[in-house]
Amino acid sequence: MADPVISGNGVFSHVFIGAADVEQSAAFYDAALGALGINNLGPFGNGWVLYGREKPAFIIARPGNGEAPSSNGVTVGFAAATPAEVDAFHAAGLAAGGTDEGQPGPRGHLPGAYAAYLRDPAGNKVCSYTFI
Repeated sequence: MADPVISGNGVFSHVFIGAADVEQSAAFYDAALGALGINNLGPFGNGWVLYGREKPAFIIARPGNGEAPSSNGVTVGFAAATPAEVDAFHAAGLAAGGTDEGQPGPRGHLPGAYAAYLRDPAGNKVCSYTFI
């Protein structure tokens, strides 16, 4: 069987989030995900931008139905290898137009968790977690 084009590490096939301004959101994700070693794998189709380590797993684009993007109540979490990567994700995301939704630091609800939360320029909530 051939390798899948998109890969969610056996948990999901991919995550797709809407962006009203794809270029602005791509600049944010290039910075924030780049700090985690997740790469912009380039454009695809009609305005999609693909991200992943080797295969696309995260996609940003204008919503297909033409309506404004909305993700209230949804959070996408990205894995980090170290607390320093979480810190870099947060700092890079803020510098690239994101807003703070939770400073980097330990999280009491999960033993050993260290995380940070951001809102991207389109208002989507994203975070990065590692366990120490």
